[in-house]
Amino acid sequence: MKNQNTIQKGSVRFIVFREAGVWYGACLEFNVVESGDTPQEAMLLLFEAVQGYLESAKKIKARPHILNQKTDPEYESLWAKLEEAKQTNRSLSVFSHGQVSISEIIKDRTPVAV
Repeated sequence: MKNQNTIQKGSVRFIVFREAGVWYGACLEFNVVESGDTPQEAMLLLFEAVQGYLESAKKIKARPHILNQKTDPEYESLWAKLEEAKQTNRSLSVFSHGQVSISEIIKDRTPVAV
């Protein structure tokens, strides 16, 4: 999957998963990762961080490559496994995964997985 994200449009993939008793939320295209005590906390912190990332990119007039980074191989592999299964596989300790529109994030809305 190759995104062509801009500040105004595009989408990013996310995964919320547990590893060694800690919940993590990862935004694949931005290489942003947050952690929390619960999957809901990790997801909330992730989307707040992604919103801040987009606001900062807009403020500094960042070039599009910052919004289309090469994904960490570990997360790309996990994404591929989840997509192959076409469901959230609890045996992988995954709470949620999906894709969210950048326009939803910058409008300060609660992101909705696409």
